[in-house]
Amino acid sequence: MAEVGAYLKKHTEALVKDVGIEAACEITGKSKATLGRYYSDNAEHTDRFMPVDAVAKLENASAYPHVTSALADLKNITLSYDGRNSQENERKGGVNSDVIALSQRFAMLMTEYQAAIEDGIITVNEAKRLLKETVMLQQVLIDMKLHLEEESG
Repeated sequence: MAEVGAYLKKHTEALVKDVGIEAACEITGKSKATLGRYYSDNAEHTDRFMPVDAVAKLENASAYPHVTSALADLKNITLSYDGRNSQENERKGGVNSDVIALSQRFAMLMTEYQAAIEDGIITVNEAKRLLKETVMLQQVLIDMKLHLEEESG
């Protein structure tokens, strides 16, 4: 359970830093010290976590739902977050264009993977590039799934 706590604290810190500490204080009504305790790795703050309502408020103001994503990761759940499902950003194309995009994205992922394993070690930066390509591939699959649901439904 300690690993889960550390993982959540890391993502809580990322959320606060994404929003900015001053803005986070204003949004949540919490002090800098209180917010700091929520992601502190000091033993005295091990069991202290940000309340879910504060997380929701901060994630509404953030560029990315850091804590929600971390919770999903812990349950092996995949989230899709990019604003593409809003009314202003309708999905373009259809299944045929999705298949082409899927093929292209997979090729890009394999290119990154080949470059990463050339020396037998995948560095942090290489892992980040692989992760980015994996997320892009996932987004294409989600579009394809939604197009298929629209066509079958």
